[in-house]
Amino acid sequence: MGLDEVGRGCLCGPVVAAGVILKPYSQLNSDITDSKKLTRKRREGLVEEIKSEALYWVIKECSAGEIDRLNILKASIQAMVHCSEEPEAKPDYLLIDGNRFTTHLVPHQCIIKGDDKSVSISAASILAKVHRDHYMGQLHLKYPVYGWDKNVGYPTKKHFEGLSEYGYTNHHRKSFKLRTDKIYSDD
Repeated sequence: MGLDEVGRGCLCGPVVAAGVILKPYSQLNSDITDSKKLTRKRREGLVEEIKSEALYWVIKECSAGEIDRLNILKASIQAMVHCSEEPEAKPDYLLIDGNRFTTHLVPHQCIIKGDDKSVSISAASILAKVHRDHYMGQLHLKYPVYGWDKNVGYPTKKHFEGLSEYGYTNHHRKSFKLRTDKIYSDD
């Protein structure tokens, strides 16, 4: 199972992990690579292909509250562990994007820049990114002042302007430097 997460550097929203077990001799498109290297349209276009070529795929989240309680690294690892421990998954080996994981019953290997080196990690990267971007796009409809349709929760000028003027929401990570003590009035 290839595992990757997205959203670690965001000020709000969940950290999202995906796990993908590909069919042997999978015929995935050669465009499958690190999700950050693909356009939004291309990532979205690859989702169904990834799902159809996978023996198994899963997406899990850790909320902003869990991130505040655990810290972002532990929450990221926890989301990946949840992917690997799904009863239907049954992975025999884990390929993790990055340099840290946790003790686990399933043997694993951490691979720095794994989303450039492993197709299953790249596929997981794409599923997680598309899922999280869609989630943040839905939140943007309720909270348009932060620009989440474009920045998906990352620290941009527009996001900080929204925080300064309107305060933070229940979706913000309070353990992160938000540069405000104001609370969004409708939360």
